[in-house]
Amino acid sequence: MSANEPRIITEQGLEARVAAIVEPVIEDLGYRLVRAKISAANGCTLQIMAERPDGTMTVEDCETVSRGVSPALDVEDPINRAYHLEVSSPGIDRPLVRTSDFDRWSGHDTKIEMAVLQDGRRRFRGVLLGAENGMAKLKLPDTKPDEPDTVTLPLSEIGEARLVLTDDLITAALKAEKAALAARDADQQFEQDNTPN
Repeated sequence: MSANEPRIITEQGLEARVAAIVEPVIEDLGYRLVRAKISAANGCTLQIMAERPDGTMTVEDCETVSRGVSPALDVEDPINRAYHLEVSSPGIDRPLVRTSDFDRWSGHDTKIEMAVLQDGRRRFRGVLLGAENGMAKLKLPDTKPDEPDTVTLPLSEIGEARLVLTDDLITAALKAEKAALAARDADQQFEQDNTPN
């Protein structure tokens, strides 16, 4: 996964302005922005989801991102009232925002809400079959015998896509995180072993 792969599903309005402020800071720190969202929780909360390029995000990583974006948000002051900053990982039932997300999580239940109607339909739920040539492919469980059971949806017209929490997804996410952390530990050990004293 490329660290600087652009997001294809992005925010609108004030959330887009916040994302434009924090994304370069987050990338400079070695992370990737997943989503910026403003909600009415606790009066007003700005939630920033971020991750490492390998898909992991520890509590320490969240603290690093929080310390990095706070000064930029203070200077730009995009939100005209007091707010709480919350930095988190995308979670197991994560939003899918990059083409690689659609490939990485292929085989898992996914909900997609289109920004543009597709054959009179806005919402789709099914098993993700990856992405190719700018299109996400989804196997639908609710088709009639005379209808195709797969649909291709233009990535550029998706409003929101997220994984659906299932036991299989939890198992796969934990396995992927364990593998990524093991690889990171191995890289750090290699660097230590090959650093001249």
